[in-house]
Formats: sequence, C-alpha cells, structure tokens
Amino acid sequence: MRLLILSATTGGGHMAAANAIKEYVMMKDPSAVVKIIDALEYVSPFLNKAVTGGYVYMVRNLPKVYGSFYNSWDDLDTTAVNKTLGLTTHTVINRLLPLVNEFEPDIVVTTHAIGAEMITVLKNEGVIDIPVISIVTDFAIHQFYLLNDGVNAYIVSSREMVDQVVSRGVDRVKVYPYGIPVKQGFFKEIDRKATFESEGLDESIPTVLIMAGSFGVSDVLKIYHKIVKSTAEFQIIVITGKNEKLYETFNRYLRKITINNTLVEFREYAKATAKATKPQKPAAKSKPPAKPKPISKNLKPSKPTKLLYYTDEVDKYMHMADLIVTKPGGLTVTESIASNLPMAIFKAIPGQEEQNAEFLVSKNMAVQLKKDNTCTETITELLGNNGKLDEMKKSIKSFAKGNSAANLYILMLELIERYRNKQ
Repeated sequence: MRLLILSATTGGGHMAAANAIKEYVMMKDPSAVVKIIDALEYVSPFLNKAVTGGYVYMVRNLPKVYGSFYNSWDDLDTTAVNKTLGLTTHTVINRLLPLVNEFEPDIVVTTHAIGAEMITVLKNEGVIDIPVISIVTDFAIHQFYLLNDGVNAYIVSSREMVDQVVSRGVDRVKVYPYGIPVKQGFFKEIDRKATFESEGLDESIPTVLIMAGSFGVSDVLKIYHKIVKSTAEFQIIVITGKNEKLYETFNRYLRKITINNTLVEFREYAKATAKATKPQKPAAKSKPPAKPKPISKNLKPSKPTKLLYYTDEVDKYMHMADLIVTKPGGLTVTESIASNLPMAIFKAIPGQEEQNAEFLVSKNMAVQLKKDNTCTETITELLGNNGKLDEMKKSIKSFAKGNSAANLYILMLELIERYRNKQ
C-alpha cells in the first residue's frame, strides 16, 4: 500500500491522528509506504503561517470572535463558501499535484478539512483518480469538511454525527462512525503497580491528570489552585506539552504551598517548620522553658504533584489517571475515551470545542468545570464519590467505537481494491 496522508498543524490533534494511522498501517504491513504531509505548508509556507498563526492568535486572545467566525462559515451555503475560497484555492492547489504524481498513492487520507478540500479539487477537475477518505477530528460536523464532492468515505466520531453529515446531503453509505484514530497504546492496559512505583506515585489514592499545554499560563495556575483546595485525597500529574513558559512558571509555582489562601515559598515553610520544632534553649530559672510555636492549623501543603514537559507517553499517564482535566479537543477526548477515562472540561473554545463539550456532557462522559469556586466542589464530588466516576466510565465504555485505525485500515484496503477493479 502507498498511502498519502494530508494533515495540518492548526492544533496538534490533526497530526497526531495522522501519525496514529501511519503507526497502525506500518504495524499491519511493514512493506507499506506512508507519507504524511502538512498540506498547507507544502503548497504555501506563507499561507500556512498566516492561517495557523491567525488561528492560534484568535483562539488564545479573541475566542469569541473565533467562535462567531467558525459558526458563521458553518451557516454559509457550500456554493458561497467555494466561491469565496475559489481564488486562493486554485492559486495554490496545483502545487500539490507534482507530489501526488511523484508519490503515486493508492489512496489518500485527510485529517483536516484543508487537505480534503485540496485533494478533491484535483479529483473533481479530473487530473487524478484516487480514493479519498476524510477523517473529521471533532464531535460535530462543520461545513468546511463538505465543500466538494469527491470524498469516498467520511470517518466520524459518533452515530449522531452520521445523521448530521447525511442531513447536509452526503450519502449515508459514505459515512462511517469509527471514531478518530489514536495510538495503539491507548488500547493497552498497563502494569499499574510497577508503573506507579516507577513514577514515584501512590497507586492507592486517586490520580488527576491535567493536560495543560493548550491552556494559557494563568488559566492553568487558576485551575490547579482551585483543584488543590479540594478536601478529597488525590495526587496530580500535570503535562504542559511543548509550552516552555507554562512549564517554567508551573515549576516555580510548585515550589510554593498555600497558607490561609496565600501562596508561600516552600523554602519559607521548611524554614518556619524547622524553627518551630527545634528544641529551645533553657530560659532563665525564673521562667519555664518556652514551648515551640506551632505552624498555623490552616496550613495545607499542595496535593502531591508530578510535573512533566512534553511526553510521548500520554497513553501511560491516561491509564494511570482516574480523571482528566483538559480542554475538549477532538483528539484528547478520543484518547480519553480509548483509555476509559472520565473528563472534567475547562474553558472550551467557542466553536468546535464547545460543541465537543456539549456532546460529552450530554453522554455523561464529562463534566464542565466553571471559573468560580464550584470548580473545587465539582472535583471534590467526583473524587469523593466513586459511584459518579463509575457511571461516567460505564457511559464511556458504551460509547467507545473500538479501534478506529483497525477499522480504517480494512476500509482503505476495500477502497483500493474497488478502484483497481474499476480500471
């Protein structure tokens, strides 16, 4: 098999899905040739920088504007969208053709709407005739995925999405609710005892995983500060991803503890503790020996916390966790579902993440954390009530679609064979 995967870097989930597909194909067929291409970067580095840079800026600084933009484009008629994008699309689209002609793929899989748009334009113009599979990496469809006919199969995250796609004019036989492909490690159990020991954590108490890379620095600290106020007993794993500023800021934060809701340096606490417990020199005979002054009764150290920078072992840490605190990006959500891990969602970006969050909460696979102090109460309730977490895990199990990459691989072979017999 010669497989071309077209992806994009507007968010990490699209490339992660592409790599998950490659991993599975190479596992099943070591002789396969798989090429992953950032489609927008390939045809125009300048355009890619403008699009991805604009996306990152808007979701971080103008999320409501981004949400309005996202929703307004979704409401436009397909023909109108195509006319709007026509000049840009046809200016750069032919730059993809030499790659296709040189690589000669048996099939093309896209993990971003941009890649699907590009390859189907070439297909509809009759310059290529290759089967195309489009993977929708969220839990609600957007019009952008449906701009051009020419896609042979759409991979979506749920049966509800099948109806959404069909309602927009796509033949039902083309829509497959396989879910978003993830690494195979998310489907494998871990040796819990050995893993917790190697990570220096306590297997006997609940573990909260915070996937923090896409949060702002202040957002993460606020979330963490609210969570550690919980009266429930648990430990925390924080993964900052490739966010150096967040990692360094969080590292400094973890050297502090809370005394009467005021952050105090750990070294100051240690110094105060040593002074309070150190034997005092005998006082004058006329006075009894002074007793050590106790530290404030309200002193509560932070929850045991393990801080990680970028890691390619997210699957391991998800299997260790009892609850994940995260933004509802499509891939992270799918990885959590594959790991049977309940979710606590914070600060969903207006647009696709809000739609993801609404779907997950409606299916009892997630709860929403609010900015106010109910965040602390929600965490306490979840971790102090195993019944609630168990219910969420049952909901996740009933929803889980199995191994998407495995089903996708079979579908790819079928489409390749169909096209070969057609010629």
